[in-house]
Amino acid sequence: MPSVTDAIVLCGGAGTRLRSVTGEAPKSLATIGDRPFLEILISQLRRHGFKHVILAVGFQRELIRAYFESHARDISIEYSIETTPLGTGGALRNAADLVKSDAVLIMNGDSYTGVDLARFVEAHQKSGADLSVVVVPNDGRVDVGLVATDGDGRVLGFKEKLSATGTQFVNAGIYAVNTKLLYEMPPNQRVSLEEELFPRLLAEHRNIRTFHYSGACVDIGTPDRYAKAQSTLAIVEPDDSTVEKGSRA
Repeated sequence: MPSVTDAIVLCGGAGTRLRSVTGEAPKSLATIGDRPFLEILISQLRRHGFKHVILAVGFQRELIRAYFESHARDISIEYSIETTPLGTGGALRNAADLVKSDAVLIMNGDSYTGVDLARFVEAHQKSGADLSVVVVPNDGRVDVGLVATDGDGRVLGFKEKLSATGTQFVNAGIYAVNTKLLYEMPPNQRVSLEEELFPRLLAEHRNIRTFHYSGACVDIGTPDRYAKAQSTLAIVEPDDSTVEKGSRA
């Protein structure tokens, strides 16, 4: 089991590209079979030993809260609320005060990767990295985040062209970070992880490392990918848990 017990799931976006499927519901509540996508992620976290999950919510947040308050799971859930869009980095800074552990796992709320999250956290802790990122093989898509690495797994750049000094992988949107790093972002401001925080960390020569997973990252960001995910994710993460409701909003 991981010694890092806290996780943040970024699920505050409006998901405009998926509106033809979800209507006014938030993207993270789009169903796979008869389960909301976000429930699959929480089941994965529970299975890997995480006990405390912070949902970084914004758009239609009350729908997310209402769902999980009526479907019990034995994992504590708290809500970090964005009243205005803060971007991926701003959402994490907004949630920082709810984190109780020295390091925290971060997941995008619209993608699933079957990586062993406990092993990932353990590897992050052993490496002494400031930031670790799960990467998967490059499948040729042009609208995903790419990570260039050296032969030792150190990150050379994000969204960079393939060069002689690095190999590209797809960023799976799963990170382990030291909690104090979240406080390096300004509060109550819109900040992008990919466009602002990550480039700054690289420029400062911070220790950023990759964790390789040989499987795929399945996302539901477009109607076509959502339709494909119905079959790909139909049998993952069996529903056998109960939720302890968090008391803070």
